[in-house]
Amino acid sequence: MKELIQFLSEPWSWYFSGFMISVVMFLLLWSGERFGVSSTLKTLCSIGGAGKKVPFFAGGYKDQIWNLVFVVGGVLGGYLAVTFLDSGAPLVLAETTISDLQKLGIPFDGELAPKAIFSWDNFLTFKGFLIMAVGGFLIGFGTRWADGCTSGHAISGLSSLRLPSLIAVVGFFIGGLIMTFLLFPLIF
Repeated sequence: MKELIQFLSEPWSWYFSGFMISVVMFLLLWSGERFGVSSTLKTLCSIGGAGKKVPFFAGGYKDQIWNLVFVVGGVLGGYLAVTFLDSGAPLVLAETTISDLQKLGIPFDGELAPKAIFSWDNFLTFKGFLIMAVGGFLIGFGTRWADGCTSGHAISGLSSLRLPSLIAVVGFFIGGLIMTFLLFPLIF
């Protein structure tokens, strides 16, 4: 058992992860399903009865239960990994990334999500609230406008050779570049 936990605790190779993503996509395409996390919110709203007031949420949700199971499995897997597999070692980042973060006033604390940005203390400031609220709105708006999230378009849409997904993924990258090199330095 100790060897299994040790094996699961180590980083896995990128090519193994890529291969497993392609296996999952093959199975989804073979079964006629589409992958995407944002569609789970629509399913939850449908289950909650939002379709009675908003036609977008109307419709059957029973054929999307597998997507809910996927998201619950992702959350549960993340919890189990942090609880039982996390060694407590700090995140390893390139020195140039740490230097760039410090130039923006964001100290590197060894965490995946820096506490200087993602903490309750920071959220309760005007700047922190604006970042979270405006950022959350833009993510939600963009997901709805693009008719899917980054994982849905980049993994499922591109593997299905869908032109709208290619356009959306190019837009995601352009938006990421604009945020990283233009807006992020202005905000911080």
